[in-house]
Amino acid sequence: MIQEEYIYFIGIGGIGMSGLARYFQAQGKQVAGYDKTSTALTQALEQEGISISYIDSVESIPSFFNKNATPQNTLIVYTPAIPKDSALLHCFTQLEYKIIKRAGLVGLISQDLYTIAIAGTHGKTTTSSIVTHIAKTAGQDPLALLGGIAANYNTNVLIPLQPTHLIIEADEYDRSFHTLYPDIAIITSLDPDHLDIYGTEEEVVKAFYQFASQIKEGGYLIIHKKVLDDYPQFKQLPCCIIPYGIGNSSIAGAHIESATPAGTYFDYCYQADIWDSMYLSYAGIHNVENATAAITANILMQVTEQDCRKAMASFKGIKRRLEFILEKENIVFVDDYAHHPTEIEALIGSVRKLYPDKKITGIFQPHLYSRTRDFADGFAASLSLLDSVILLDIYPARELPMQNITSEWLCEKIAIPNKIVTTKENLLEVLDTADLEVLLTIGAGDIDTTIQPIKNYLIKKYLFL
Repeated sequence: MIQEEYIYFIGIGGIGMSGLARYFQAQGKQVAGYDKTSTALTQALEQEGISISYIDSVESIPSFFNKNATPQNTLIVYTPAIPKDSALLHCFTQLEYKIIKRAGLVGLISQDLYTIAIAGTHGKTTTSSIVTHIAKTAGQDPLALLGGIAANYNTNVLIPLQPTHLIIEADEYDRSFHTLYPDIAIITSLDPDHLDIYGTEEEVVKAFYQFASQIKEGGYLIIHKKVLDDYPQFKQLPCCIIPYGIGNSSIAGAHIESATPAGTYFDYCYQADIWDSMYLSYAGIHNVENATAAITANILMQVTEQDCRKAMASFKGIKRRLEFILEKENIVFVDDYAHHPTEIEALIGSVRKLYPDKKITGIFQPHLYSRTRDFADGFAASLSLLDSVILLDIYPARELPMQNITSEWLCEKIAIPNKIVTTKENLLEVLDTADLEVLLTIGAGDIDTTIQPIKNYLIKKYLFL
C-alpha cells in the first residue's frame, strides 16, 4: 500500500507511467508529472485533472506540489527512459525524496493481488488486453495495467473499487518484470531485443527465465510452444507449464478455419476439449495465438466457454496494433506499433494474407539507433517482404546519434528496388508520387503523428471527398 499523498511522475507520458498516474489519481492521491513532449496521451491526462509540465526543471513543478510536497509525504516515480542527467531527477535525489522506478511501483501494487502477468518481446499488449476483455465479459473486475489503449475501453488502465485480481503487462526492458511474482504468467515470445540493456541473446533468455522462476508455488506458466522448443530450460521450472500455439503439438491450441479483414474463425482446443468455430473480431493470424493464451489464462480463472466466445466476438483491438484506419475497395490504410523485425514480418504476413492481390507499401520509422544497428539485417529482410518501402529518419528516443547508423544505411540493405528515405515533413509529397493500394505505417516512435494527415490525404485523393 502506498502511503504517500503526493506522487510525481518523471516521464508521465509513457504508456505504463500514464496508467499508473491514472490509477493513483483514482486512489485520491495528488498526482502531477513531467514529460518531454505534449502528446494526445498527456493531453488526455491533463483533461483528467493531472498537471503536466514539459520543461525539465524544478521551476516547472506545479505550485501545489511546491507548497505541500515534502520528502516525507511524496513519492517520485521515474521511467528508465529518462536520461540520467535529468534536472528533475537530480533535484529530487539531492533533496532526499523517496524515488522509485516504475517497475518497482508496479511490484508493490501486485503484492496484495492475485496476478496474471503477460511477458514477451512481441504480443504482450494484445494478449493482456484480450485477457482483460474476457475477464470483464465474464463479470470479473480486474485491475488492468496495459501497454496500449484498449479500444473496448478507450484507456490503458481499468480501475475497479475492489479488484478481483491484477492483469499486468510484464515489461522486459531494464529487467522491469523482475519485480513481479505472478500466480499466472504468459510468455508470448522470446526474441533478442533491448540489447542496449542485455548485451546478448543469452542474457535476454536468462531474464525471462528469472521472471518465470518467480511464479508463485502452485502457479501456471502459459508459454508459446516455439519458446519452449527453442529454450527447453523452461521445462525445468517447478510450476505447471502449459504450451500453446497454432497446431496440435500444444496443450492449448488453435486451428484456423478462415480469415478476413474483419476477423478470424478458429477452433480452440484445451486438453481434451474443443470449442469449434470461435470468432475473433480482430484480424491477424498472430492475434489468434494471442487469443489462445488469453483464453487459457481465463479458463484457469474458471471463465466459461460462453463468456470466452462472447468476448472474442466483441473484442475491438488495441490502438496502433493492426489498426485499420481506412478500408475501402481502392485504398486500405493500416497502422501498427511494430518495431522489431519479427513483429514487422508478422504484420506484413497478416496483411498479405488479407490482401494477396494488392500491392503493399510500408512507411517505417526505425526506433533507436542501437536497435537499428543490432537488427539491421533483420529489418532489411522483413521490410523486403513489402512491395515498396518508405523509410523515415531514426527516432532517437533516449539515445544520441551513432556514427554511420542512419536510415540511408538501412535502406541500402533492403533487397527490393522500390525504396526511398524521406522526412516526416516531406512524407505527403512522396506519397503523392506513389501508386498506393495497401499502405502501412510502422514504428514505435512519433510516426503516429503522421496518421491523421495521411488519412486526410488518402480520403481526398482516393475517395474524392
